[in-house]
Amino acid sequence: MTGWTTKPRSIAFQLILLFTLAAGLLLACGLGIFYSIVVRHAVAEDNAVLADKMFALSADLRENGPEILAKEVTAHHAGQHTPYWIRILDSQGRAIAETPQMDGLIPTEIFPPGREPAEAIRTRKDYRSTGKLFCLVAFNEHPGGKVYTLQLAQDRSSDEQVERNFALLFIAVLFGGVVASVLIAIIVTRRGLRPLREMTESLARIGPDQLKQRIGSTGWPRELQPLAIAFDQMLKRLDDSFTRLSQFSADLAHELRTPIANMLGEAQVALTRDRTAADYRETIESTVAECERLSRIVDNLLFVARVDAAREPITRKRFDARAAVEKIAAFYQTVADDHHVTITCSGNGQIHADPDLFERALANLLDNALRFTLENSSIEITLSDQNTDFDVAVSDNGCGISAEHLPRVFDRFYRAEPSRGSDGAGLGLALVKSILELHGGSVTIQSEVGRGTTVKLRFPFQ
Repeated sequence: MTGWTTKPRSIAFQLILLFTLAAGLLLACGLGIFYSIVVRHAVAEDNAVLADKMFALSADLRENGPEILAKEVTAHHAGQHTPYWIRILDSQGRAIAETPQMDGLIPTEIFPPGREPAEAIRTRKDYRSTGKLFCLVAFNEHPGGKVYTLQLAQDRSSDEQVERNFALLFIAVLFGGVVASVLIAIIVTRRGLRPLREMTESLARIGPDQLKQRIGSTGWPRELQPLAIAFDQMLKRLDDSFTRLSQFSADLAHELRTPIANMLGEAQVALTRDRTAADYRETIESTVAECERLSRIVDNLLFVARVDAAREPITRKRFDARAAVEKIAAFYQTVADDHHVTITCSGNGQIHADPDLFERALANLLDNALRFTLENSSIEITLSDQNTDFDVAVSDNGCGISAEHLPRVFDRFYRAEPSRGSDGAGLGLALVKSILELHGGSVTIQSEVGRGTTVKLRFPFQ
């Protein structure tokens, strides 16, 4: 059974939909309120006219009597359109006079009971007959001491038709407004999203060989400027990464080619003619040395790669820094004695770090220092507790490094030639930097040509 896959809706579609819904809702509310006001105003006017007619009939009945009013009521010709239908009832409820054909159209019993004029208008009722709408009222009058009931029906069919036509007009206006809103929303959305399409086209033209191009932050709408800046920063990072990767590949090929070429050359020379056992032994020993060099390069590269991928485990614990440093110094003192170099250590304190990684970083610094320190000189290791950090400084008085090389000495395979010689693969300081980054610390270097170099490691306590 495969699950349903839904495609994400486009921003343009969502904007058009929301704009249309908002416009339709506002238009419907506005037209609805306007229609309600118009209808209520028309009904109020009809009620006012009906009340005026009712009071006029009441006054006519009181002043002229029922006979004259009856003549006026029956004076309308049959079939003649009249907005009012009138019936006069005596005290027994018998019809004295009525508008012609009123009995078949609006029977007597349909009307509400007769009441006083002031109250009758509030008890009116609507009645529909033969496709017409009537508003019915019945009120009592007492001319000459007798009780008469007047039944009055107001024809509101034309008003109802006007309301119906008005409602159809409003529906048509609402439909037209929604269609217009859709068209306006499409035009506005396309125009508003045009910079986004232009930015997409600009980014689509950038390839691996065009990472130095930038889309720039000027000329774009204010909402897109942060996006343009972010893309430019991303392109810069990608460009730097590609540059470092290309340089790393070239340096790696160079570093691996040298020992391989040495081994291949020595083996080919050894095979050109028969050699003594001592010659073959010398060739094998040289090959072993080159293989060990290759092994160290590969080991360091794997370690740095694991650090970059954040997969290198780190187990911190608190230990005596002085004891750890003296242990490493004692190991390298044998090599130092061959160069007539003295390794000294000063300071004390507890350090919070991975012991194995700490030893590896310090060993790389001592190896570098011994390689470039002059004979009959010294290497000094200084420990200092800085409350929130613990510093380890390794100083030598060797040949030093010129200022133009200092910013790049922690890059992989970089060697400050010729001032620092060509021995080694150029991974020692890069590895030290990676170890300090694992600990959340930092490494700095100070050097002066002819006076020596100091590398300071800073390990945080937390």
